[in-house]
Amino acid sequence: MTHSLFLLPGDGIGTEIMAEVEKVIAWTNAEQLTDFVTDRGLAGGSAYDKHQVAITDEDTQKALAADAVMFGAVGGPKWDHVAYEQRPEAALLRLRKEMAVFANLRPAICYPALADASSLKRELVEGLDILIVRELTGGVYFGEPKTITDLGNGQKRGIDTQVYETYEIDRIARVAFDLARTRNNRVHSADKKNVMKSGVLWDEVVKGVAQDYPDVKLEHILADNAAMQLVRNPKQFDVLVTDNLFGDVLSDEAAQLTGSIGMLPSASLGDKKANGLPSALYEPIHGSAPDIAGQGLANPIASILSFAMCLRYSFGMKDEAARLEKAVDQVLADGFRTGDIMQPGMTKVGTTAMTDAILKALDKSA
Repeated sequence: MTHSLFLLPGDGIGTEIMAEVEKVIAWTNAEQLTDFVTDRGLAGGSAYDKHQVAITDEDTQKALAADAVMFGAVGGPKWDHVAYEQRPEAALLRLRKEMAVFANLRPAICYPALADASSLKRELVEGLDILIVRELTGGVYFGEPKTITDLGNGQKRGIDTQVYETYEIDRIARVAFDLARTRNNRVHSADKKNVMKSGVLWDEVVKGVAQDYPDVKLEHILADNAAMQLVRNPKQFDVLVTDNLFGDVLSDEAAQLTGSIGMLPSASLGDKKANGLPSALYEPIHGSAPDIAGQGLANPIASILSFAMCLRYSFGMKDEAARLEKAVDQVLADGFRTGDIMQPGMTKVGTTAMTDAILKALDKSA
């Protein structure tokens, strides 16, 4: 069955890593594992340069119509002067909101070959496999009012509003508990109920949802303590569910445990559409890295693994996703490294060579 993928490379290294994902898509099509049709659009600074908006209405509609969206990265100092409403990151926020992809899945897996590349000691990260479930369309990033007001006398007030309703917390909690049942039946819920009313509601709703999952162990943890525990004893976590802001921060912290933020993919999922497929957007969690853009140095693994998540969560192709993930594991075990994960004695490669090595490993895995 033919499926449509809408590609939004974005800015900086986004264009380079998306080109590598296209190679993997071409490989799966050639192997007749998939029949993907792709289209490209503009998002972020590249869209602003051409259209003076972070993403056009036309490309937003294409994203809504596609079976899945593959996103690169946006932003960079070139667009620091752009008005807040048109900043490159506004493209991603608009897509998340209009696609209603409320559940952001961010796995933090330490591949055996990269245990020594982590900022932490090997014994703390070896075998690490955490899944952070981040609520993505509510909270402080979308709450109103969101303003900067002039108070006079040289003083201004910046306001961002943290808002959550019961249904938003309930549905993300259920995603976390359902995923925990496919793993180790453990959920940590992170909030700041000690100082935030939204945290009190968060805790109340999550505990209520837990009653429907008696086989899953729920533990509460304050978000600041979660940050500390991630660098103290990260393997205590299995599934960690939290709100938009804390999820943003904690998942980036967890990324460093794996050796590099260039290794981590993500899936953003919503409810099923009329065709039975979930609304879905896939992207690496790293940024546009303008300092290395255009030099062929970027690590494409996070984007390639995001495509593996696309195979698994959008199209139910679990075996094919696992095959791609195993190919990445094999390439790392064979000693191939981009600069961000380089270790003594390993073979340093660029963006294209890393993808080529993964494709060769896929060929051998047939």
